[in-house]
Amino acid sequence: GGPALRHHCQHLTKEDCRRANNSPIACSGFHFVRIIQPHTDVQLGDCNYLDTCNHMRTCKRIHYELDPTPDLPFHMPIHAHGAAIQPPRPVPEYLQALAEPQWVSCDVRQLDYSVLGKFGVIMADPPWEIHMDLPYGIITDDEMRLMDISCLQDDGVLFLWVTGRAMELGRELMEMWGYDRVDELIWVKMNQLQRIIRTGRTGHWLNHSKEHCLVGIKGDPALNRLLDCDTLVAEVRETSRKPDEMYPLLERLSPGTRKLEIFGRNHNLQPGWVTLGNQLGPP
Repeated sequence: GGPALRHHCQHLTKEDCRRANNSPIACSGFHFVRIIQPHTDVQLGDCNYLDTCNHMRTCKRIHYELDPTPDLPFHMPIHAHGAAIQPPRPVPEYLQALAEPQWVSCDVRQLDYSVLGKFGVIMADPPWEIHMDLPYGIITDDEMRLMDISCLQDDGVLFLWVTGRAMELGRELMEMWGYDRVDELIWVKMNQLQRIIRTGRTGHWLNHSKEHCLVGIKGDPALNRLLDCDTLVAEVRETSRKPDEMYPLLERLSPGTRKLEIFGRNHNLQPGWVTLGNQLGPP
């Protein structure tokens, strides 16, 4: 339940929102962070174009970008639908995240996954074969079936990005790897003007303005449920790049656990995450 779209907070930043509402946490709307560059003159005030200014390298006014960081202290009691949600169980030592990002440059089709240990969260964005010209290599359906994902989790959650053609295959893979598909997250694609993309680069009959991410559960993971919505509204960037908002969302869902991203690139490196892919390394 609840609205799928979130409003932009009139106070812009989380700090100003907390101060205005005399609250320890910001409201549920979108917030921004100020971009202060060496040439910025704060006395000139805000740029009218916020994060869409075409002259940010020279414009002296204050600009903003969306603030994706969580604003919910994990030690605070959380209430959803009128019921208190208990704090998650302590994270076992073998499942605790490291502070620094870790990555392995590899062919994920050939990697021995058993050497990596266990993870609380896995997110995978396979380069599915979608019968279109793509600026990167693809993985076949059979190659996906041969990946030993099942050894990576005893109790955990899997987020698997799928295309239209791969939705049924994604469900098949989850069952094969030992997961129950329990939910689905939708990414609604926006442009820089915060309008829905209506002329997407994918789709055979209709232009696709969204992407799907299947959610699977294995075992009995300790998760913070009912914190986030199943619809993510975020801006489109490079081809195949997913929203950065996924990382704080998954941290809220499973705080403090080791997390694994498969088919990642340099921009995917995050504290607490291990990233696998064949495009990782020095820029």
